[in-house]
Amino acid sequence: MKKILGIGNALVDILIRIDDETLLEQLNLPKGSMQLVNKERSDEVLLALKNVPHSLAAGGSAANTIHGLGMLGASTGYIGVIGHDDFGKSFEQDMRDASVEPILIQSDTETGRAITLITPDSERTFATYLGAAVELSASGIRHLASGIFANYDYLHIEGYLVQNHDLIRTAVQLAKENGLLVSLDLASYNVVEANHAFLDDIVKKYVDIVFANEEESKAFTGFEPEDALHHLAQFCEVAVVKTGSKGSMVKSQGVVTEISIIPVSPIDSTGAGDLYAAGFLYGHSLGWPLLKCGEAGALLAGNIIEELGAKMPLARWKALMSKMATD
Repeated sequence: MKKILGIGNALVDILIRIDDETLLEQLNLPKGSMQLVNKERSDEVLLALKNVPHSLAAGGSAANTIHGLGMLGASTGYIGVIGHDDFGKSFEQDMRDASVEPILIQSDTETGRAITLITPDSERTFATYLGAAVELSASGIRHLASGIFANYDYLHIEGYLVQNHDLIRTAVQLAKENGLLVSLDLASYNVVEANHAFLDDIVKKYVDIVFANEEESKAFTGFEPEDALHHLAQFCEVAVVKTGSKGSMVKSQGVVTEISIIPVSPIDSTGAGDLYAAGFLYGHSLGWPLLKCGEAGALLAGNIIEELGAKMPLARWKALMSKMATD
């Protein structure tokens, strides 16, 4: 079985459902926004919400993808930085529970966390403290690389890391030196816009599989989804553009494959793109046709939006694995 290594911002998702938008206004958190906050602000928000029920789960885009792959039975590992604290222990245990090998650097800085406030309309508002996650560095990756990269077949990278150019360039160079396929999820249109020239260079030279949604693909190429797909496919072995309720498109070796969504009753869209990547990469690692890879991605994405947060219960995973085995 081929092995998949992920690298990303190791964050703990703190998921909190609130009854209305009043609390958002009190905390000065614009509805639907993603705000990066410092430790003091994060603590202030958590204190205000201390009596509201919440759940914890290992988070961050690449962590969600790798966790999903682990739940499917893939052989996986994850590189990130956590703190010597309960949040760090929670992150590591969550990954181990999914049979992911945690390759985690320990820091004296507190573990990063994404406080996610979910209103009744399923809209998410984030207050994210990156904490120890941002301490992942090029030198740290070089130190880890000997004996680790060579044990894997894929490296999956989340786009949120591309603001650290040295880190990403080092990671993809080491991946190629060790014969790995490189998978990149663009993750955020504003990150793409801010790092366009760097991303353009990295994608053209190193990336084999690229995932993008409509906004990200337009930020990267300047084109609408179909033309963006053609543009991306010039540089990558496999280009994937997700178009929300319209499904997704995959292009490889000049052939375009269209994938439909599955019928769902959405609750929360957290992790949909990450789990799409998990399903797709799972199929790709097993040599499935691209249509079946995309259908596996759509199946996982459709199921995760029926759950609160980016994790699914074991019973749902078992049902998904059974369906994928028979399709």
